[in-house]
Amino acid sequence: MCVTKIGIIGLGYVGLPLARLFATKYPVVGFDINQERVNELMKGHDSTLEVEDSTLQSVLCDENSMGKGLFCSSDIQDIRDCNYYIITVPTPVDKNNRPVLTPLIKASETVGRVLKKGDIVVYESTVYPGATEDDCIPVLEKVSGLVFNQDFYAGYSPERINPGDKSHTVEKILKVTSGSTPEIGKKIDNLYASVIEAGTHLAPTIKVAEAAKVIENSQRDINIAFVNELSKIFGLMNINTHDVLEAAGTKWNFLPFKPGLVGGHCIGVDPYYLAQKAQEYGYHPEIILAGRRLNDSMGDYVASEVVKLMIHKDIKVRNAAILVLGITFKENCPDVRNTKAVDVVNALKSFGASVDIYDPWANPDEVDHEYNLLSTQKLPEKQYDTIVLTVAHKEFEVLSYSKLLKETHVVYDVKNVLPSDLKDGGL
Repeated sequence: MCVTKIGIIGLGYVGLPLARLFATKYPVVGFDINQERVNELMKGHDSTLEVEDSTLQSVLCDENSMGKGLFCSSDIQDIRDCNYYIITVPTPVDKNNRPVLTPLIKASETVGRVLKKGDIVVYESTVYPGATEDDCIPVLEKVSGLVFNQDFYAGYSPERINPGDKSHTVEKILKVTSGSTPEIGKKIDNLYASVIEAGTHLAPTIKVAEAAKVIENSQRDINIAFVNELSKIFGLMNINTHDVLEAAGTKWNFLPFKPGLVGGHCIGVDPYYLAQKAQEYGYHPEIILAGRRLNDSMGDYVASEVVKLMIHKDIKVRNAAILVLGITFKENCPDVRNTKAVDVVNALKSFGASVDIYDPWANPDEVDHEYNLLSTQKLPEKQYDTIVLTVAHKEFEVLSYSKLLKETHVVYDVKNVLPSDLKDGGL
């Protein structure tokens, strides 16, 4: 009987938690092209903070281990004897919001070089319906020389990782699965079901599973766009949006969405994948793209509201000292991918303000590399004309704001977490 051995391609926010989980029952090789990432993981530390060091260390093993456990490597030879390959690489968009499949294609080429008869390749990266079979499978066939659904098989099981969430971890979130044949679908479903406590749902086709994933975040994006628009309307009426949402939320079927900056690697990206595919079929998706436009505009909107408040208090905007609290895309998480806090910073700078960024979670080197912005993990020892809270990190709830603010000042709370008597405005 063939022993199940799993290769996880990509050890980021999605791949590492999945590799750790599978390693509790199977031999797993985690593959990543970033040698520094591999080195830190093999030392038992995860800089993304998705897997606790003690948890990671409990499953690590060396390359010669024959039993369950996780070995991480950047050497393609170390995944050659796997029979399941699970690809968990990023699927971003470019500056024009067009899907970028390059990481997915490169990962497919990597797997193609070691693919054998009988192997199964599962994709978890978020894509538009059809990407697995139309874009990825041909790469596997070309590189390996094998025939799809004859020599090797495929499946799709969309990732449902929520970075920074320690309650809804990978094993506690129901997993959608699918396969390129009914038999392979059952095999893939059984594999995931063996470690996913919340259970699995076997979709009838790969395209159905792809579509299910891409609409999950598109739905959230549209709903957040709606409450962001409400925030703009109620702001003009001098009505507190959160008070309105709290009142409306007393109805049993009211959806509890809140206004805010919509970034990250899912909600702010996935709708563009669906929109791109729809346009290829000759359909222009009005609601999806309208939601994206509105949410993408919120950084500029926040900055303009801050400037209005400053002018109202006779605070000179040009050269004003502004402290932005938070540069990650969400609270209590070091992930800075596609963060819209950057839009707020750049918009404030465009008004001529002097902006400092304080974020105890974000790596300053990553912020500099991704956005050419300076940030600090240490609270500056100075006073500011304005403070803008963009991310609700727990550290920001206990700051001594009086020591950070000049006598005449503005405090703008994007996340609605500060006391009402402290802030001058917010979404």
